[in-house]
Formats: sequence, structure tokens, C-alpha cells
Amino acid sequence: MASLPLKKSYGCEPVLQQFYGGGPLVVSSDGSFVACACGESINIVELSNASIKSTIEGGSDTITALALSPDDKLLFSSGHSREIRVWDLSTLKCLRSWKGHDGPAIGMACHPSGGLLATAGADRKVLVWDVDGGFCTHYFKGHKGVVSSILFHPDMDKSLLFSGSDDATVRVWDLLAKKCVATLDKHFSRVTSMAITSDGSTLLSAGRDKVVNLWDLRDYSCKLTVPTYEMVEAVCAIPPGSAFDSFLSSYNQQTIKKKRRSLEIHFITVGERGIMRMWNADSACLYEQKSSDVTISSEMDDSKRGFTAATVLPSNQGLLCVTADQQLLLYTTVEVPEKKKELILSKRLVGYNEEILDLKFLGEEEQYLAVATNIEQVQVYDLSSMSCSYVLAGHSEIVLCLDTCALSSGKILIVTGSKDNSVRLWDSESRCCVGVGTGHMGAVGAVAFSKKLRNFLVSGSSDHTIKVWSFDGLSDDAEQPMNLKAKAVVAAHGKDINSLAVAPNDSLVCTGSQDRTACVWRLPDLVSVVTFRGHKRGIWSVEFSPVDQVVITASGDKTIKMWSISDGSCLKTFEGHTSSVLRASFLTRGAQIVSCGADGLVKLWTVRTGECIATYDKHEDKIWALAVGKKTEMFATGGSDALVNLWHDSTAAEREEAFRKEEEAVLRGQELENAVLDADYTKAIQVAFELRRPHKLFELFASVCRKREAELQIEKALHALGKEEIRQLLEYVREWNTKPKLCHVAQFVLFQLFNIHPPTEIIEIKGISDVLEGLIPYTQRHFSRIDRLVRSTFLLDYTLTGMSVIEPDTEAREVKAESLVDSNVHQDANDVVITENVAKEQIESEGKTASKKRKSHKSRESYHKKERRADQTNAAAISLQA
Repeated sequence: MASLPLKKSYGCEPVLQQFYGGGPLVVSSDGSFVACACGESINIVELSNASIKSTIEGGSDTITALALSPDDKLLFSSGHSREIRVWDLSTLKCLRSWKGHDGPAIGMACHPSGGLLATAGADRKVLVWDVDGGFCTHYFKGHKGVVSSILFHPDMDKSLLFSGSDDATVRVWDLLAKKCVATLDKHFSRVTSMAITSDGSTLLSAGRDKVVNLWDLRDYSCKLTVPTYEMVEAVCAIPPGSAFDSFLSSYNQQTIKKKRRSLEIHFITVGERGIMRMWNADSACLYEQKSSDVTISSEMDDSKRGFTAATVLPSNQGLLCVTADQQLLLYTTVEVPEKKKELILSKRLVGYNEEILDLKFLGEEEQYLAVATNIEQVQVYDLSSMSCSYVLAGHSEIVLCLDTCALSSGKILIVTGSKDNSVRLWDSESRCCVGVGTGHMGAVGAVAFSKKLRNFLVSGSSDHTIKVWSFDGLSDDAEQPMNLKAKAVVAAHGKDINSLAVAPNDSLVCTGSQDRTACVWRLPDLVSVVTFRGHKRGIWSVEFSPVDQVVITASGDKTIKMWSISDGSCLKTFEGHTSSVLRASFLTRGAQIVSCGADGLVKLWTVRTGECIATYDKHEDKIWALAVGKKTEMFATGGSDALVNLWHDSTAAEREEAFRKEEEAVLRGQELENAVLDADYTKAIQVAFELRRPHKLFELFASVCRKREAELQIEKALHALGKEEIRQLLEYVREWNTKPKLCHVAQFVLFQLFNIHPPTEIIEIKGISDVLEGLIPYTQRHFSRIDRLVRSTFLLDYTLTGMSVIEPDTEAREVKAESLVDSNVHQDANDVVITENVAKEQIESEGKTASKKRKSHKSRESYHKKERRADQTNAAAISLQA
């Protein structure tokens, strides 16, 4: 069989991440995303796949209230710091902020026009703010308790504001008259939610007194009180003609016809029971869920169960409900064959998982992922939408481990081990428990299915024993789960068993324990075969090779070891992790190993060479779980950071991308050479920048220095540079400027650059200050050196003139003398005087030399005398200059 090509690179995609930690949540006007609080930050989350679009950091302020503008461009937030902030969602920048309340703001609402923002505070006040100016336009007092909810009338022509409070009242405020026009006091407990019907004539108010009141907004009288028999956390009016309205018509059409009255108002309530119910204004419950979709934890008290908020999404997208355990449930209506509609839970988005303990792929195409977190249920996610497809509930304690297998009949089974000392077998199709295994005296920390026969499973526990369970008599139509029978039991280790694995041929099982040993046992009677000793810390993971008679173990001593089953010897040791290695599995038909550890790193190893060929740092905490797909060989990792990453093999894609870039670089390189030959320096410089070739760029600028007529092309090229390219160019110039042979080109580029771009524009470039600091000292050194050379040229000119080698140029000498004086403005006064005297003597000597040439007809003896006199004058000038 041909060997598979080794994988060299993996691409990471976060598929499950923590996005909602409880607290305020607001839905966009089109229902495409939500803004929700997660600790001290605000996440913008896509409702389609629960992916985080962006995150707004709120500093150290815990968010207490959120609101969106009608056009979804602005986000308003407030926290315990009492500061109200306005965020631009396109740039994620805070546009303005101010403080107004004496306590934290509990609720927020934006006016339909988008110009006003109302805030309800714990200081019993209701304030209205101008969004653009940030100043207070209305100041309302009157509530005797914390104002918990606030709502603008949806009709912009009606300037009404409603506020509900802990004092069991609803107050109606007139924004034009700036006063309270009505106090609605039919409630006897906290008002939790308010809604207005689509015609704008009726106000619905719900509270924890287990009733919903309907108010006529024309005279502010109470039309009706509907008892709900549960604490209502949210009430939503059903718009006429919507999907929910047609659902009610098809669901209970006869009842509605019999009880039809003039008051046709339908609404939805959710509350502490976790049940969604639909009502009409005749106090009749038209629809009630048969069972709650809220996952119940044994550690949760009654106050934390059920729903906390609900919103009807626009465009018939459904009803979004928020649970107390930070889950978002989306209910929609679907057509059934008999021209009826049914209400289904179409999506479950889990906003908060404290820790990922184990995970496994399931499904023929491995499109689902079963995840065990620190709760009693197992959540099964659809990888395409990352919606929790269903929940397996039955354990009474935290689920610690799980495994999956597909039977020959096509049925997919899931086995789980829990802290309640039991093993449970689940059918993924019926989503119910089909078998229970009891007998362990400690938490079950490891489970594994058989690989070949698939008719038994093995479990390891903290009671130091392993058990083999048979499920041969599994029935498809059993109403109660069958009791699994233990075929064999053995006390395998002296400490907790952390991991176990079954061989591909079902003949062996390997266990890893905290006693620093790994043991191989023969199935089905659990006879000891060999014990692996050599690790210095407990063993967290064991795995059989799919092709060789070897086992790998991952340990807390930061190493991975490969062992021979035949003699128990250690064949290889893989070192590289900086902390405990928690999981390790084979890849590429046993030719590679992937591992993860407490250091948050994922490493890819080659078995033959024993080297680590790739390291990935995509987790922020310990990685407890690792699952490898059997068909696609993609793998998933999860850990203490509540993050699940999905890894896809990107070796071929990166190879193709590298080949494409190389081919493109060759073509661009030829384009660069053609531009140089055509003396098109503008294009040549742009291409050199794109190819990141600083040496070629230097050659181009050096050529321009010698060809002054090409400066216009340089100006065009520098004009076209962006801020990032300017910073990159200055970095190149900084390197050139450090070398005397290259500094003249660097100074030429600086001269052209500062002539084109003003310094104020260059200073605004990010990170430019460090580059300029590196340019200044070498530039000063180069100018000092050039200044010394210029001054030395005067002596050379004077000497050559005195020797009659060059013709005197009085005007040029005067200009040079003036330039010499200007170049020494920073010297002391004595140096300036000496320099002027030297210049004057040079001019006098030039005059004498000119007179000698006019009297060339005189005798040679007289000529030599004057020449000796000139030499004496030069000597005097030299001593004077010294």
C-alpha cells in the first residue's frame, strides 16, 4: 500500500467559542446579529452560525444595559461605572461618552428616529439624552423603586415613553409636555417586560406577579388581566399576518372561531418554567409547549431556570429566547403535509461553556461533534451552523469522557462516563439512552468502544479498575434503557485511570494511569500482557498505532513516548512541550502524531524522524480534548478556555499558494526588469516595493541620483505610496543610512520624500517614530563629515590657485567664502574670524597670480622671485589656519 504524503500544515477555524456570559442582549433590526455582553466586553455575534463578528472592549466596566440604533450603525452601552457610551459599529470606536445616573443604568431604549436615547437607572430616574450632543433633554422622577424596563412608542408621531419599575407600576411620560401623564398600577410585583401591539393602541405589561395586563393607550385604562400562573420574564406581541399568527390559526382554528371577539390581540410569554406559550386577549392559552427545551442542571436553583428574555425577529425569522444558562433558542414554524404548521426549535446557540472536557466526531461524514463540558449533559453540534442539534440528558453528575462508534446497521452510538460512577449508552438517532452500566465505585474517567466487532465497550474509573461491558442484546424499540453487563473486571492500576484505548483488531486494550505506568491487557478476559514504565509523571493519554505493534503515551512529564508491545521497550521519546501533554493521537496512517497539552500548544510530529514539524498556539489555556476524524483526518481540540478549534489539512493548499506566489514573483520580476530597461522608474519602484526587494530598490534610486532628468518619475512613484509603504521605505532608508557608501542615496530619497509629503502627514504613520529616531544620529554624522570635507576644499583650491594650476574665479571664491561662513554659524567667534582672514588672503594671492601672468614678458629671474614670494605667503596662510 502506498504511503500517504505527510501533512506539514493545518489551518485552524474556531467553531465553538464563548460569546455570551449572561446579562443584556439586543437584536439588530434585521435579525442578522445580536450584541451581547460577555464579561467586560461586548460581542457582535452572527445568528446564522454563532460566529463573533467583532468584539468591543469595555475596559474594566461590567455591562448592565445595551441598545441599538434603528439603522444598526450605533451601539449604546452602560455599566457599573455609570458611563453611557456610544459606539460606531463600523469602526468599533467610542464616539462619545457621558455620565448621568447616580447608579448603573438597568435599561436602554432608542427612539425610532434614532435621535434620542432613554435610560432607566437604579437611582429610580428616567433620563432622555440627545444622541448627537450627549446632553440630557428630559429628566423624569417619580418611581419609588429601581426602573427595570423602558420602551418608546413605536409611532414617532406619539411622543410617549413607558417605564416599568420594581415598585410594580408602569409610568407613561409625555416627551412634549415633559411630565408623567399616567401611572398604571395594576401589578403587585416587579414589572419585567413591556410590549406595544402593531396598531399602537394597546400596551402589554408583564411582571413577576404571574399576570399580563393589557392597557388602552387612549384613556390608560386596564382592558384585561391575563393570569399566566408563572413569573413572566418577557412578553412579545404577535403582529397580525406573521408566521406565528398563521400558526395559531392552523393550530387552534376552531377554538379561535368560537371565541372570536372584537379584541384580537395575540401575544407570547416566557418565564421561569422554560415553556413558551401563546395567548389571545380572551385569557385563553392557545398554544403551550409540551416540554421545556431548557437544559436543567442539578446545581441550578429554581431562580436560574427558564427563560430570561425573548424577542420576535423581523421578516418571520422566528422567536429568539434567551435562557438562564446563556443559551439562545430560535423557534420557527414549518409546514407539515396536512397543510398545518408546527413550531420547532430550529437552532440552539450555546453562549457559555466553562470548560471542554472531551469531544468526538460522529456521523457518516463527520458533520457532527459531540462535546462533554462541565455539565451533566452531552451537547451534539452541527459543524455547518455550530447550532446545538440536540442534548443528551440523563447523568446526575458532570460527564467526564465519551466515545462514538457506527454499527454495521448504520446506527450511531455514543457512550459517556460520568462522575456519578455510571456508564450510559445513547442512540444518536432517537436521542435517548438505551443502556446503563453501573458498578464502578468511582468517577468514570475513560471509555472506549471496540474497533472491529463493535459489540462491547471498556471503561476505566478512579476506583483503579477497568470493566468490559457487552451490549449484544441491544433492542431498538425498548422503552427503558437496558442494564449493561460487565463481562470482565480487573484492578488495573494503583491510582486513577485517565485514559484507555482498544486495539484496531479488538484483541488488546491499553490503560494509562496517574501511577506513571501504562498497561496492555488481552481481551476479553483482561489478562496482563505488558507494562510500560519510564514516565516520571502520570499518564494522561494512550493510543494504539493503526499499522504497527506500538503504543504512544502522553504524560505530565512533558514528553510523548512510543512503546513496543512485544517487549515493552521505549522506542522513541518526543520532547518539545513546555507543560504536561494531555492528549496524543496518530495521523496519516500512523506516520505522524498530533499532541496537545497544558501549555495550550498543538504540535505535529513525524514518527520516523521524531521531530516536531509544526506548532500552533490557538488556545489560551489547557487543551483537555482532542478528536481526530477517521475519514478526513481533520481534528478538533477543546480546553479550559471554552474554545473548540477545528483543524483542516492545508498542506496542499499552502503548496499551491506558494507555487502561485512563486510564479507571480517571476512574472513581476520580469516586469521589473522591463521597466528598468525602458527607464520607467515610476513603475519599476512600485514593482520593487510589491516584491519587497530593497536591494533592487536601492539600485533604482542610485540610478536616479545619476540621472537628474528622472526626478519627475521619482516624484510620481513617491506620490503613489501609501502610509504603510512610506514606513517600509523609511525602514529601508534607515538601513542604507548606516553605511557611508550608501548614505548619499538614502539622503537623496529622504530629500525627495520630505519634499513631497509634509512632516505632519509622515508623523501620523503608525510606528514611524522609532524609524525616525534611527535616522537622526547617522544623518547628523554624515552632515558633519561632509561639512569637514567642504572646509578642507578651500585649502586645496588655494594651493592649486597659488600653483597656477586653476584659473582664478573671484566671484566664485566670494560665494564660496560666504558659504564657508554660513556653514560655521554654530562655531565660536574666533573660528569665524580665522576663516574670513584665510578667504581674504586667498583672494589677494589670486590677484597677484593674475598680475604675474600679465607680466609674463619679464625675465625668468624676476618670475622665480615672485614665485618664491607666493610660496612664503602660502606658508603663512597655512600657519594662520592651523
